[in-house]
Amino acid sequence: MKKEIEISIPQGYEDVTLKKYLTLQKELKNYEGEEDAQAAVLVTYLCGIDSDILAGLGKKDYNTIGYELGKWISKTDFDLKRIITIDGVEYGFEPNLSNIAYGAYADITQYGTLTIDDNWAKIMSILYRPITKRVRDTYEIQKYNGEIDSDKFLEVSMDIHLGTLFFFVHLSTDLLKNILNSTKVEQFPPNIKSILERSGALMQLSLNLPTETLERLIELLKNR
Repeated sequence: MKKEIEISIPQGYEDVTLKKYLTLQKELKNYEGEEDAQAAVLVTYLCGIDSDILAGLGKKDYNTIGYELGKWISKTDFDLKRIITIDGVEYGFEPNLSNIAYGAYADITQYGTLTIDDNWAKIMSILYRPITKRVRDTYEIQKYNGEIDSDKFLEVSMDIHLGTLFFFVHLSTDLLKNILNSTKVEQFPPNIKSILERSGALMQLSLNLPTETLERLIELLKNR
C-alpha cells in the first residue's frame, strides 16, 4: 500500500534559521568528499525529512526538490535590515558604528573575524538591540550593557543574517579602498583595518565555498 507524504521545501533563506544553517554546514563538512551523502544531508536538513522517507524518494521527487532549492540556494543579493522583530520586540541595528560603545566594539572584535559561524549569533546580539525610541526610520537602541542573548538570534532567518554579513563585506571593501586613505579613518577604532582585512578574507571564503558546494549538490539532486 502506497503512503502519501508531504514534503515542505524552503522557498528562500527566509525559511531557514541560523540554527538550521549552522547545523547543515557542520553536517556537510562531516561528509566532505562524499557528495551523495552531502546531497542527502542537504535534503534532510532543509526539508525536514528523516532518512527513511529520503530513501523512498523517486527520481521525480529529487528533481523537484533540486529545482526548487536551486531557485535561491546561491542567492547573494541581500540588503541590511536595520529593524527586525523578534518575539514581538523591535530590534535595531547599531545606528552609529563610528561611535559604537567601546564595550560593544571590544566584545565583537574578540572573535577576530566577522563571519557566519558559532560566534555569529553572539555578534548579532551585540549589533541588534531593542529599540527604545523610534520616529519612522530613525531610532535609538538600548545602551550596550554587556549582556549577550544569542539564543534568540539562532531562530532568526538567514536572509537577515546574510544581509548583515554582506553589509560588512561591502563596508570592509569600501573602507580598505577609500576611507582608510583619508582623514576620516580617525572616526573608526584604531585597529579596524586589521579586523576588516581578516574579516574580509574569511567572509569571502565563507561565502564562496559553501555556495559552490550547495550549487554542486543541487545539480547532483537534479541528475539523480
